Amino acid sequence: MTEGGALAAALYHPGDGSPSPRPAHAGFHWRIWGAEAAGTALLVLAILVAASLALGKGSPVAEALPGPGARFLVLGALVAPCVALIAVSPLGRLSGAHINPAVTLGFWALGRVGGHDLAGYIGAQLLGALVGALAARLLLPESLADSIGGAVTHPTVSISAAAALEAGMTVLLLGVVFGFVSSERLARRTPLVLIPLLTAIIWHGSPWTGASLNPARSEGPALAFGDLTDLWLYLAAPSAAGLALGLLWRGLWRRPLTGKLFHDPRYPCSLASDMPAAPADAPMPAAPRGGL
Repeated sequence: MTEGGALAAALYHPGDGSPSPRPAHAGFHWRIWGAEAAGTALLVLAILVAASLALGKGSPVAEALPGPGARFLVLGALVAPCVALIAVSPLGRLSGAHINPAVTLGFWALGRVGGHDLAGYIGAQLLGALVGALAARLLLPESLADSIGGAVTHPTVSISAAAALEAGMTVLLLGVVFGFVSSERLARRTPLVLIPLLTAIIWHGSPWTGASLNPARSEGPALAFGDLTDLWLYLAAPSAAGLALGLLWRGLWRRPLTGKLFHDPRYPCSLASDMPAAPADAPMPAAPRGGL
């Protein structure tokens, strides 16, 4: 066994059975950032495809539904499982599947993300979101994509109300994530709880703001379809909410044990963790272990 492999094995199976705390690892983690970019691209592509099916003019799914409420419910029911699947995929097990700058900022405020990864993750998310939106623009029929406005987010309420809604929904999402990853018993269930939570948020929030909660999710379609109106709102409100909640959580509640939405100890990890984790430069395992 190589020296790196021996260290990884020791971290997977600590001799005394206790977790192996590790600080955030400095450096340029191109493989991890690449996984984060790919995961974000898949998310944005999935959102545009789901929006086309649930809301698009001429879509048989949209035409079969009784009204806007049912369409937004179906949209949430299509998008939410995609987030969970990305989190438990090899991409998500490697990067942690933040796929959202607000999530990364929140974990950074909690001390789970180092400075290099803060820049690397956010850069990867913004690039990945643009790639995903451009892929959707190439793959979807032009008339169908145009009928949903490229899934570009715009508020239907005042700017102040939209900012409050986006911030509030982001706090709700991150509060649940932080709560689950603060418990070793619940941490592996985080992707599961996201499915009903995101379904409900998208269902109820979409009519008012588009329920972005994610600067990258809004940035990708806005750039790909050339509609930057209101983009600043979706960059600022979720980011500020994630940062504020991270700072507040750090002072009042137990800090998360991991910076990942799904923590698999066999996968390399550059984030701070109080759970067993492979070194950031460890080789990838042959296949994921188990499921949810």
